[in-house]
Amino acid sequence: MSAYDIAIPADTGATLVVDLDAIAENYALLQETCPHARVGASVKADAYGLGLEPVARTLSKVGCRTFFVATPGEGLTLRGILPKAEIVVLNGPESGQTDLFARGMLTPTLNSLEQIDVWQQDNKDGPAPAYLHVDTGMNRLGLSATDVETLIADPARLDGVSISTLITHLACADTPAHPMNTAQLSAFQAARAQLETLTGGLQASLANSPGIFLGPEYHFDLVRPGAALYGLTPSPEQPNPMKQAVEIYAKILQLRDVDTPMTVGYGAAHQVEKPARIATVAAGYGDGYPRAAASKTGGTMHAYIADHKAPLFGRVSMDLITLDVSDLPAEFTVPGQAVELLGPNVSADDLAKSAGTIGYEILTGFGNRLHRVYRGGEG
Repeated sequence: MSAYDIAIPADTGATLVVDLDAIAENYALLQETCPHARVGASVKADAYGLGLEPVARTLSKVGCRTFFVATPGEGLTLRGILPKAEIVVLNGPESGQTDLFARGMLTPTLNSLEQIDVWQQDNKDGPAPAYLHVDTGMNRLGLSATDVETLIADPARLDGVSISTLITHLACADTPAHPMNTAQLSAFQAARAQLETLTGGLQASLANSPGIFLGPEYHFDLVRPGAALYGLTPSPEQPNPMKQAVEIYAKILQLRDVDTPMTVGYGAAHQVEKPARIATVAAGYGDGYPRAAASKTGGTMHAYIADHKAPLFGRVSMDLITLDVSDLPAEFTVPGQAVELLGPNVSADDLAKSAGTIGYEILTGFGNRLHRVYRGGEG
């Protein structure tokens, strides 16, 4: 899709296009990459900002059966969309939430001894299926090595709790040569062997999006991609094999000619050094376009108009971006013309690098006033 094909409604300044077919193709590629493992999908944070309902329906249609969310609230929303899917809540249960999990048929991830106790005590009437998370070096959620030893010494703590799957989370998988990857793999294998003395056979899940590309020894029974499904690169060190799934187009509001000694934007931070033509575009950090993309502390980003490069000129403000269109053909620089902020020429990873952040933050930061268009899939 190009800027020529985009109709930006009169009541908004910018359009977000989500390519559901690209998401489906990315899922298929991940399944091909790990043919002996089930491929789940992380759809937390509104499917990484792209829209939970259309994304989840698309992934379900192409065969995804296990979905990961962060909170019970996200899980209940997803249950209303996918009545038969396995929905796993990564943050785990708090005391008194049993009814939420039961109502949504949600599977908790038990991340601590305290959460194990809560789940056991709140489910005294029958088996309570759950995932179990062991920490292997992330030092965020998950049972420590000491906690695992406590369970081994007191197996009654798992009475009435049916652990189906053991998981952990890789800290450095986007850097394939990082020694943490093999260290975490070894620690995970050791924890699984220990816990299977209590639980019998356990399914295992280690790999996130970049972990999938570390090799088959990281795949186990279930992989948990998120960012790769939505087109982000699994590793900045390697070519991105995923299809881009997100585009943003904003319209030009106004053109003006500037010359020295004029300045452009807040803080008079951008000094005009030669005659230039400036296009003011209807999007800004209020829409999720990062302010740092054109700041002196971040990078300098480009937008595109009909495949012509137009550098950002001046600070990004809440509702507006200014571009230098001096070198573009006049017919492409008129009010109403669509400008590619993300698309064939600019990926979310490109924009993130310019702003000193990561593609995850770009996707999850899209503002509500962006007009959304879904292409393909269930859209």
